[in-house]
This record gives sequence, C-alpha cells and structure tokens, in this order.
Amino acid sequence: MSLGTLAPRRARAVLATIAGAALLLSACSSGDDSDPDSTTSPNGEQADVAVEGDWPRTVEHDAGETEIPEAPITIVSTSITITGTLLAMDVPVAASAATGVGPLTDENGFFAQWADVAVERGVEVLYPNLELDLEAVDALAPDLIIGSVTGADSTVDAYDQLSEIAPTILLDYGSNTWQQLAVTLGEATGLEQNATDVVEEFDAFLTESAAAITLPDQPVTTVAYNGADGGGIFSDTSSQAAIMTGLGFEYAAGPEDLADEVRTDVTFYTAENLPSALAEPQTVFIISGGDEDTDAFLADSLLANTPAVVAGNVLPLGPTSFRIDFYSGTQAVEAIIAAFGA
Repeated sequence: MSLGTLAPRRARAVLATIAGAALLLSACSSGDDSDPDSTTSPNGEQADVAVEGDWPRTVEHDAGETEIPEAPITIVSTSITITGTLLAMDVPVAASAATGVGPLTDENGFFAQWADVAVERGVEVLYPNLELDLEAVDALAPDLIIGSVTGADSTVDAYDQLSEIAPTILLDYGSNTWQQLAVTLGEATGLEQNATDVVEEFDAFLTESAAAITLPDQPVTTVAYNGADGGGIFSDTSSQAAIMTGLGFEYAAGPEDLADEVRTDVTFYTAENLPSALAEPQTVFIISGGDEDTDAFLADSLLANTPAVVAGNVLPLGPTSFRIDFYSGTQAVEAIIAAFGA
C-alpha cells in the first residue's frame, strides 16, 4: 500500500512506521482548534469539516475577485489537478472533472493517487474526458466552483458562464505549488486550519525524509521525457523542484534560450536541444516514469554524453509525479527514499 493513496490522517499512521518512532508526527485533526460549524455534504453524509471565519468574504484568485456569500457546502471542481489538494484538505467535494481512463487513473478517470479517497467519500464524476459540461455543473447546484486557468483542465474561457451558476474561483497550478494553492482554497472554503495542517504535515514528512537519504551527485533535475519528441524540464518554481529542494537537493532548471516552449512550470525542448539543456544536472529524475522510461532515456543516443547518463544517475519518480498534490508528492518522496534511503 502506498502512503500517497491514503487520506492525510490515515497516512500519518503509515508515516510513523516508515520514519520510526523518533520521527512520529504529532496528531493533526482538521479544525480541532477552530470553532466547529460542521456541514452536511451533498451525498447526505455529515462532512468532517469545521468551517471558520466570517461570511460573506471576497477571495482574490487568478481569474479575478469573487465574493462567496456563505460557507460553501456543495463544492465542485472543474480541475482534476486541484481536486487532489481539496481532498487532502478534507474539503467536501461533491463532484470533480475527470480525464480519460488510462494508466494514471481509476475507472472513473480520477487520478490514481487520490481515486480511492474520492470514491470512499462519494465524489461524483462532474463530466468525463475534461470536456466542460456547463449543464452538468448547473445540475449539481453548487455554491462554490473551483477550477484552473492553466493546463488541459483549464476552464478560464468559461469563467463568466461558470460564475453565473455559482461563485467561481480559478487558480494557476503552473506557477503555484499545491501548498500555495491550499492557502487560497482554505480561504475560499473556510477551512484555513485544514490547509495549514496538511501543508505542515507534508513539510514534516519532507524534513524527516531529508534526514533519511544520502544525496546523489548534484545538481539534480526532473524531466518529462517524450522520446523522439524531446522533453520538458520542470522549472525551479515548480512543485517538483520544491520537493527536491525540500529534500536538500540542489535543483537545476532548464535554460530558456534553448527552449521550444516556456511555461511557468516546465520548459520544453526538441530532441536535438534536450542534450544541451541537460548539460549541467548530474542526476535526472524521470517524471511520470517507471523503469521502462528510465531505460529508454538511458538508451537514447542523443543523450548518451549528458553527465547523468554517463554516470548512470537516471531514476524514475513514479507514474503520478506529473501533477503534484499531497498524495502524488508523497509518492514521489517515497520513490526517492527507495532510491537513496539508508
């Protein structure tokens, strides 16, 4: 069983086993110190949440500014990437957009790292294949819609239409780590303490894990390898880089002057330019990769003279490492511990 597939509070119990009794995390129950105002989830079950603060409130986000009149109870996510962070915060998500069913998802099209949590909590598929369905959103009568302004699950073009259905906030997960998003999501849902708790829990896990590994040759970088189509190197502001630096690695982002496309979270290179872009890193982690992907990278003749390949320092970071949330971030750290732990 992978730690990253567990809800945070269940994950803590496993963390204690992994890290040892001396590294046991302090117990953390969402909203224990706040004024409890429990809500009822859309499926009729009592939600384990404690809403805080005064309402109405206005939240600034990456598509503008939105007033939320009262503590939201029926919350839907049009961003499958952000849904993982919402679940980690114990936000009562009624439904989430889903992507196509494949190796990285369950049969609903939910990301594998949190699919079990979503099913356990009765989260419905808002619409499949990331094809925005405004009627499906409206049918759930949400009182808060959460989505993204970037990536394949972006709904920024439909922001005005979504806002006619319910208060809507859209976030940029390309230039913000999931921990930064959690702060805004906590404000929008009245679950600030939950956001603080889950971020602190992950940070503690990083600190414990950093003490348990021996660092490889530095610097390191993370690459989404696409074979003949080149690859992308994640930026030094990406969630992947945040994990690496949190573990004590020196992180090397890719040079923008060689790039075919530059985004806030990743810089893409053609197959011909990827070797030059990887001239500095001594160790490379393959994003969304397993052993087969690593073998393909090592066997790529264009990359044969890069330092990481020459030294054989190329490792997979696991299939869920492309979009980082609490669950997939935990799984990525577990992969690093497996490679470099004592």
